[in-house]
Amino acid sequence: MSRIGARYMHGSATLTAARVQRFIEERLNAAVYSDARALTLTATVLAGEPLPFAEATRHEFTPFATGTPWGAPWSTMWVRMTGTAPDLREGQRAELVIDLGFTDAQPGFQAEGTVYRPDGTIVKAVEPRNRAVPVHAAPGEALEYYLEAAANPDVAEGFRFRPTVLGDRATAGDAPQYTFRQADVAVREDAVWELLQDARVLLDLTTELDPSSARHAEILHALDRMVDLMDPDDIVGTVGAGRAALHEVLTRPVAASAHRIHAVGNAHIDSAWLWPVRETQRKVARTFANVLALLDDYPDLTFAASSAQQFLWLKNAQPELFDRVRDAVASGNIAPVGGMWVESDTNMPGGEALARQFVRGTRFFVEEFGVQPREVWLPDSFGYSAGLPQIARAAGARWMLTQKMSWNETNRMPHHTFLWEGHDGSRIFTHFPPVDTYSAEMSAAELARAERQHSEKAQSNSSLVPFGYGDGGGGPTREMLAAALRQRSLEGSPAVTLSSPARFFTQAEAEYADPPQWQGEMYLEFHRGTYTSQARMKRGNRRSEHLLREAELWAVHAALQGEAYPYDELDAAWETVLLQQFHDILPGTSIAWVHQEAERRYDEVRDSLERIIAQALGVVAGTGTTKLVANAGPYTQYGAAGLGISAALVSTGGSATASRTANGFRLENDHLVVELDEAGLITSLVTRDGGRDAIAPGGRGNLLSVHRDTPTQWDAWDIDEHYRRSVDELRDAISVEVVAASDVCVVREWGATRITQTLRLEPGDHALQIETKVDWRERQKLLKLGFDFDVHADAATSEIQFGHVHRATHANTSWDAARFETVAHRWVHVAEPGYGVAVANDATYGHDVSAVPRAGGGRATSVRLSLLRAPTYPDPAADQGEHVFRVSVRPGAQIADAVVEGYRLNVPARRIEGAAPVPRLLTLDNPAVVVEAVKLAEDRSGDVIVRLYEAWGGRADATLSTAFDFSEVRETDLHETTAPASAITGSEGTLLQLSMRPFQLVTLRFVAPRLH
Repeated sequence: MSRIGARYMHGSATLTAARVQRFIEERLNAAVYSDARALTLTATVLAGEPLPFAEATRHEFTPFATGTPWGAPWSTMWVRMTGTAPDLREGQRAELVIDLGFTDAQPGFQAEGTVYRPDGTIVKAVEPRNRAVPVHAAPGEALEYYLEAAANPDVAEGFRFRPTVLGDRATAGDAPQYTFRQADVAVREDAVWELLQDARVLLDLTTELDPSSARHAEILHALDRMVDLMDPDDIVGTVGAGRAALHEVLTRPVAASAHRIHAVGNAHIDSAWLWPVRETQRKVARTFANVLALLDDYPDLTFAASSAQQFLWLKNAQPELFDRVRDAVASGNIAPVGGMWVESDTNMPGGEALARQFVRGTRFFVEEFGVQPREVWLPDSFGYSAGLPQIARAAGARWMLTQKMSWNETNRMPHHTFLWEGHDGSRIFTHFPPVDTYSAEMSAAELARAERQHSEKAQSNSSLVPFGYGDGGGGPTREMLAAALRQRSLEGSPAVTLSSPARFFTQAEAEYADPPQWQGEMYLEFHRGTYTSQARMKRGNRRSEHLLREAELWAVHAALQGEAYPYDELDAAWETVLLQQFHDILPGTSIAWVHQEAERRYDEVRDSLERIIAQALGVVAGTGTTKLVANAGPYTQYGAAGLGISAALVSTGGSATASRTANGFRLENDHLVVELDEAGLITSLVTRDGGRDAIAPGGRGNLLSVHRDTPTQWDAWDIDEHYRRSVDELRDAISVEVVAASDVCVVREWGATRITQTLRLEPGDHALQIETKVDWRERQKLLKLGFDFDVHADAATSEIQFGHVHRATHANTSWDAARFETVAHRWVHVAEPGYGVAVANDATYGHDVSAVPRAGGGRATSVRLSLLRAPTYPDPAADQGEHVFRVSVRPGAQIADAVVEGYRLNVPARRIEGAAPVPRLLTLDNPAVVVEAVKLAEDRSGDVIVRLYEAWGGRADATLSTAFDFSEVRETDLHETTAPASAITGSEGTLLQLSMRPFQLVTLRFVAPRLH
């Protein structure tokens, strides 16, 4: 028996592994480059925004040396690097090796660089763990390169969630963050690098094998023998012996029953997060350059890239690189996936906006690449709306991938491959990679985890592993690909195939003909604070969505009268809104810089859309002084029918008053009587027709509460359940007074914050209006607005995209208990048989609704809206300043009334002047069927597109009539391509008969429209 075998048998496996590890790091790693010569450097520093290559390289460059500190936060340094290409022997290659001062922290969250040729074309990026750049030059040839070095600060700082000044240029300072360590032209020994990968993969595999197994023993034996056979002073000369020692254990084939991994390269580049949008544009270029460089050595790699917005940035900023990307798409090496404009949040975007994510994104991919992605690709969004399957299927999607549900804090999702059914019954084949990461490095631990956790082992034995550095970009590295290739068929490991999303999903569907099902929303039991953080993002999004609705409707009306339709302006507005629905912008989880820029861009969208609306209404209503009401909503307001322009009513009928009483204040009109106590809290809310009080005995409405809000981690992202244990109810007021005929004003203070509320009943209204103005000056606090309703509700109904969902108000199960903060769009509704209450809002998404004990017996229901937070990471000044929230409370309401209130509050009618009332473009005779969008076709043919849905959750027959003639009408998918008829049951002239399923989404295309 050899000494090596005896030593292993005597129990020194740990020592053997340690010996091998040290040899790998100190000997093999150090011998990869046999020669390295410093390049000559000159540099110029740009403190402001990045400049294109041609402009930056015109600046004066001065001598620069390694060892020099550099990099004020968010600045850019350009370095000119010159030298001479080295002589090479067989098995060697020349590379640049660059170290900007990288730390061991994850790539994508610190300095990064882009290497250019003198003609301005990109060679490759340099990043932590990816510092080499290929050199293609003859020995002795002069070398010249330019390095664009981005001094991105490490805002994450180890994700300790401490307030940081680095996320805002105004506070980040100008101290250098990095020390430029290396810029060499080096000779790489290919055989040594290959042996390094052999050894790393095998040693890594031993950590996942049973230490008592023969396989574990033989691998360590082979690695130990490799060390013995190699001369530490002549690694290059003995590398052949080292590789030979490992050959047998590397070629032992995988077991027939091994899990099958489809390895797909990706980067999941956040369109903004701990860096601004402008930096994402450079991250995209770096990542694609890395991928293209890899393809020279790894032609079987497929790189999946989502987000049409990112491809557009690349096209505009780096057209030469984009052309190379287009070629790689044609060859199948780059796979555009997802079909969306960005990887958006799916909880808060409205139905039409989520549809436009697919419309705009897929249109770009088809026009630029001739590719229509068939998968939804959302690895990192914070939960998934029950409305998404229908929208995705209407957009032509067949599959969906996400990893995020593995982040659940309480309950584990029971499936990894399944059919997900949305609220309307639409289904989409869905996969959660059991590897539980979208940034895999192809380690043995990751692959073993994928096999171990895969829920469907008995029926399906395949899963997808997205590999490559992500979030901050970077993508796959050659080390990851080397590991993947060595694990194609390696005993003890799952079998790895370099694959593509389409290949995986096609095979997964074929091997799993009858997968399990999951019905309804996929609620992420984590990141619940994203419904509330950065309230200005929520208001900007909500207002933009509804302004777009108005602008498109009136622009269509004007176009049918001969006015040019503002295609380009509307496209630009949509692209801004869709970008800012990215899952770290709209949720409020980015640095201050991102949110400051987003606020500015929302203002630009508002100004642009208001101009479009004013111009279109001027055409449609004509010139004159007649008082008119333009109502872009679907339901009548102020006498104006939905989607129409009517004469303004002199009076809405009835009266409304506000008065002082012995016990407080009273608001009343023909429908409601509202009693307030001395502090402005609602003690009674009674409908005159039924006489029933909506407020529970002893309960209160309009009760503001402030909670301590100190999440365990992920400050801007999370609201943790323990917030409930610390609460201060604002039951006192600075002042309460009647300020108008039907208004009561309440002023409260808490800490440094001042809150002014106006409670209003207008004549004819069925709902109490509450406007809350907050000058918010708190940190790590949560402000809620609550109502105690005398309703025995087993479930709360919340609006989502194109419909609503029901959620339990109890906490019977761990799933119910974990759903303590939920998302709703324009309204929530709580009811018992025969009676309900609707609470609508104009800019709030976070809610908590729960069953509570009722004084005198029974059960009441608490409805609370989350108005504001004040997280200190990543933006230490989040939500500070003035905010306005509008809420309406409608007692005695059915779901149909809730739908009306939601639209009324969010699409208020406009009072204008014009020549005369104008007939509505569209009329529906069933209020359950709602027109959500009226626009001209994406192909600019002039056809009218109408999108509508069933809003009440039941079957609905309706007659749609138009004020314009048309040659034909077709049902289409979201891309406005003809689809099989599913709702049209008949037509005659301008009348269309519809029969719709619960929550059914229908898109109609009216060909060649013309006004009567």
